Amino acid sequence: MRFHRIFPVLLLVGFSLAFASCTKDIYRQNNKAHKKSVKQTTGLIQEIPKTKAELDYDTLSITDEWVGTTNFSLRKPNYVIIHHTAQDSLVQTIQTFTVPRTQVSSHYVIGRDGKIVQMLNDYLRSWHAGKGRWGNDTDLNSASIGIELDNNGREPFTSVQIESLLVLLERLKWKYGIPTANFIGHSDIAPSRKTDPSIYFPWKRLAEEGFGLWYDEEVVFPVLTAQDSIAIPIENTDSLPSNTLDPVLALRIIGYDVSDEKAAIRSFKLHFIQRDIESALTETDKRILDNLYKKYL
Repeated sequence: MRFHRIFPVLLLVGFSLAFASCTKDIYRQNNKAHKKSVKQTTGLIQEIPKTKAELDYDTLSITDEWVGTTNFSLRKPNYVIIHHTAQDSLVQTIQTFTVPRTQVSSHYVIGRDGKIVQMLNDYLRSWHAGKGRWGNDTDLNSASIGIELDNNGREPFTSVQIESLLVLLERLKWKYGIPTANFIGHSDIAPSRKTDPSIYFPWKRLAEEGFGLWYDEEVVFPVLTAQDSIAIPIENTDSLPSNTLDPVLALRIIGYDVSDEKAAIRSFKLHFIQRDIESALTETDKRILDNLYKKYL
C-alpha cells in the first residue's frame, strides 16, 4: 500500500525532471548549427589568399605575393538599429530567427518581461537591416547592431523592456564608442518599407539617456509671458512665422533617404512627431525639423 502512495509522487518527479531537461536543451540543435556556421566563417577569415604562381597564373588570380600583417581587427559596429518584432512572443521570434529559410536575424531580442536574448556575436554581420540607407551608408548590416523588441507594433512597450534596452544600449555605446546620433530605428533607414519600432517607441526617453537626438522643446515651443508674469507654453506653433531650411534638404542632412519624399517625411514624423504620420509637415513639424538638422551637422 505504501508503494501505491509513493509511486504517483515518483512519477511526477520524473516527469518534472524530464521537462526541465527538455526545456534546458530546447535550443541545443540551434546552438550546434550556430557553432558550425561560426566555424565555417572563421575558416574564411583564416584563409591565406593564393598567389598567381600557386594558382598556375589562372586568369582570376591577382596576388603576386602574400605578406601577412598583424595590424588588423574585427569590424567595429557604428550604429544601433532598433526594431519591433511584429510577432506575438519571444519564442516565436527566436523561431523565426533560427529557421534558415527566413534569412533574417538580429544580434539581440528583448522580451516583454525584459529578458535579453543574444543571438549573434556583436562582431558578426546580422541580417536585420535589409535594403536601406542612412546618409551615404547603403550597407547598414555591415555597420550596425540590430536589436529587436518583442512587440507586435500595435501596443506600448513595457517599462521593464525599455529598462533592459537602456542597460544594453549603455554597454554597446561604451564598448564600441557609438556616436549618440547613431541610435536609430528601422523605419529611419528604410522609409518606404518599414514602420518599426512604431509610434509607441519612447525616442525622447532614449535621447534623454544619451541614445539618439531629440529637439529642444523650449526652442520649438516658446512661451508667452502674460501681464502677471506667468509663462504660458505655446503648444501649437503653426501660426508662428517659419524661417526653416528646405525640409527635404534638412531630412537629407539628418540622414534620411529622400528619393521618396513622402516616405521620408512619414519616417521622420514616426520618430520625432509620433502622430499624424501620414500627413504633410505642419509648420510645427518644420520647426522641429529645423531645430533637429543642425544637431546632425
